[in-house]
Amino acid sequence: MTTPAALMLETPAEHPFAPFVRILGKGKRGARNLTREEAREAMGMLLDDKVEDTQLGAFLMLLRHKEESAEEMAGFAEAVRERLTPPAIKVDIDWPTYAGKKRHLPWYLLAAKCLAQNGVRIFMHGGGAHTAGRMYSEQLLEELGIPLCRNWQSVTQALDAGNLAFMPLQDWAPPLQRMIDLRNILGLRSPIHSLARILNPLGARCGLQSIFHPGYQSVHREASGLLGDTSIVVKGDGGEVEINPDSPSHLYGTTAGVSWDEEWPALSAQRHVKPASLEPEHLKALWRGEAQDSYPQLALLSTMALALRGLGTPREQAFELAQRYWDNRDKTL
Repeated sequence: MTTPAALMLETPAEHPFAPFVRILGKGKRGARNLTREEAREAMGMLLDDKVEDTQLGAFLMLLRHKEESAEEMAGFAEAVRERLTPPAIKVDIDWPTYAGKKRHLPWYLLAAKCLAQNGVRIFMHGGGAHTAGRMYSEQLLEELGIPLCRNWQSVTQALDAGNLAFMPLQDWAPPLQRMIDLRNILGLRSPIHSLARILNPLGARCGLQSIFHPGYQSVHREASGLLGDTSIVVKGDGGEVEINPDSPSHLYGTTAGVSWDEEWPALSAQRHVKPASLEPEHLKALWRGEAQDSYPQLALLSTMALALRGLGTPREQAFELAQRYWDNRDKTL
């Protein structure tokens, strides 16, 4: 007796990544967070290009809708770190810059430059111009004399020469850059924008992080704590590591896994007027001492103090040291 062809059909095998999508998307009652182990395995498959594009998009957007947990972020970060092979490079501050500025110029770049002049070794990294209408660090590096590095050897040389280096994410974690670049296809920023901020690829003494959305700063702090890192998370201006002097700032710190909090008051009695346009030349004029402007000077001084606080200097001393560094900077540009 011949078996009907219909009875010979086989159910296709489930893709190995499908369970991770199902965990996140199985309805209001069935869905749950990934465990740290699951997150590490899932991100490993993404980084090793073992998923379909449809799975990648679904996974990222389900995470975006749900919002990542600290355990998920820690697992993702571990998967990335396992695949990185940087040399041993001494770094004081890991400075992610992924948001771009739209209301004010990126004064944090001058803060980093001034700190570097005074011996603070800073590694900056960013994900390129992914959102229209914003000004990104990469666009201003050459004008401000900040080295753009395309490999770890160049980072080492730049840090040894001037204590400051910037390396695009594309050059040290290309799969993550690809995921960030999906922003204009998916219509939303993916969790990779957040993940990049906690990676601290060179194991700096302190990682600075800026997370704009309220309530999410503590999640980042917890993720860094799970990783055993020392970090400070702030709201930041526009999502960048830059203190807004017109508003109080809450510092979400973690030192070797122990959490701490600190409140910094606003530095200005009244809010400054937002500039009508963002002119990069103003950055250079302020650095050279050719212009005086209250908002940027307060912003960059408090941002310098934030970095020094991350390295263990108490707040008042950090501000005093930041002012001294700024007053004695080499104004050549």
